[in-house]
Amino acid sequence: MTKLIRTEIYAQMAELGLFGITVPTELSGAGMDVLSYAVAMEELSRGHSSVADQCGLYELIATLLSTHGTPPQQQQWLTRLLRFELRPAYCITEAEAASDVAGAKTSAEKNADGWLLSGSKLWIHNAPVADVGFVLARTDKDAGKRGMSIFIVALNAKGVTRGPKEHKMGQRASQVGALHFDAVQLPPDALLGVAGRGFHMMMSVLDKGRIGIAALAVGIARAGLEAAVEYARTRRQFGRPIADNQGLQWILADMAKDITAARLLVYDAAMIMDDGRSATRACSMAKCFASDIAVAHSANAVQVFGGSGYIRGFEVERLYRDAKITLIYEGTNQIQRTIISRELLAAD
Repeated sequence: MTKLIRTEIYAQMAELGLFGITVPTELSGAGMDVLSYAVAMEELSRGHSSVADQCGLYELIATLLSTHGTPPQQQQWLTRLLRFELRPAYCITEAEAASDVAGAKTSAEKNADGWLLSGSKLWIHNAPVADVGFVLARTDKDAGKRGMSIFIVALNAKGVTRGPKEHKMGQRASQVGALHFDAVQLPPDALLGVAGRGFHMMMSVLDKGRIGIAALAVGIARAGLEAAVEYARTRRQFGRPIADNQGLQWILADMAKDITAARLLVYDAAMIMDDGRSATRACSMAKCFASDIAVAHSANAVQVFGGSGYIRGFEVERLYRDAKITLIYEGTNQIQRTIISRELLAAD
């Protein structure tokens, strides 16, 4: 059975200001910069990436609300989210719209009472437990990316149903599932921002999201390195610590240098964003490199542990499973490489 993180941990995180780290203080956030967010994500992930994953989710939702929400929406939703009085879900992915977000089929039709929402989302973080969903839906079927909007949906509303909790390979303490919307009647004020700007709003927070996942990946790799170093010092074979073996020393050295390089890429992207400059290429580079090394070096940590590392209950086994998703969510690394090359070729 999956062991879930106790909710009191998240309540304590809210008290410490770890939800909405970059949200202005006048909106009940911590009022810190993106670099501070990256540092927090790495440190949380060093302990458990499922916990960091929640910090990142709240950050994206809080950024959407603080940037595009009306004062009544912020009062109704943002303050309660930052206090951990509500659990959010960011509802984008569909069966045929994962990397191709613009291919989403979920729709919202305007009517006399507001909007009528229909469609399904899958692989949604917090879906089994969320109180409110931020749902990307098509409001103009002929307008492409310009015909998409974001809606704030109370997930106890009539017509909302939840699929079963998915049993994931890693980050198992962060729950994922499907959400189905069957002609859900939404009030007019459920629309976040302006109709037709949903894709733009979603993309506006993705760069920060990629910094968060990159920092999370660094935290996983760092935890693997620290565990591997400690094990190498204490595990003895042939009458001496395995740390005396040069081949193993080289593994640890490669882990250390790549983790340091990944962290610097994350910090660079965060500082570019904090400076108000376009950070898309830097964010994609950080996310791509950091997640690549997280997978490679969590595997190396397992290798250092040998057979023990392959057994459930050892931290490095969990780290190896947790690392894999960082190659996939917040845009696959193939998509990141496409973005990086596009940005390079478009440069003056």
